Amino acid sequence: MRRLLSAVAITGFLLAGAPAVTWAQGLPGLTLFSGVKRENQLSYRLDFGGQTNDWDRYRLRISAKKMKMAAEKFVIAYPDYFDGEFDTDEIEIKIGRKKGKKVAVSEVKWDKEGKVLEIYPKEPIPAGKHVELILSNVENPDFPGTFYFNCLIQSPGDKTALTRYVGSWIISIGN
Repeated sequence: MRRLLSAVAITGFLLAGAPAVTWAQGLPGLTLFSGVKRENQLSYRLDFGGQTNDWDRYRLRISAKKMKMAAEKFVIAYPDYFDGEFDTDEIEIKIGRKKGKKVAVSEVKWDKEGKVLEIYPKEPIPAGKHVELILSNVENPDFPGTFYFNCLIQSPGDKTALTRYVGSWIISIGN
């Protein structure tokens, strides 16, 4: 009887744990040694699991406390070994938590050689707002890995067009 109960318990645990493991693939996990301080790590979600050589939607989040200044431009710098593709026509900005309010995007520039994506909202995003940058129709890289996407913002009225570091998304693909 004890063996039967043990077998049922182990089987139940394995079956209950399988969906959680699959669902968690698109979320940031615990990062122990990244080189990025914990306070500089930004949250994200990959809607379709982050599989190599597959299509995905990246939800790159910036908390309200990280938005210390208004933003008229978001700059995403990514590593040279990220060989994925972005659809610049399918990029959105939402502010606020939960459903969020959609903000019109006036322009998106993708510098493939410089490995930089620039996103310009039609109107500046106020300081202290939760921001979500949604990149749809992203083609994930061909190989698994961990990719550091750095977020910088440019504030309205900056005379020198200075971009300021906000944090980094540590994105795992195919891991």
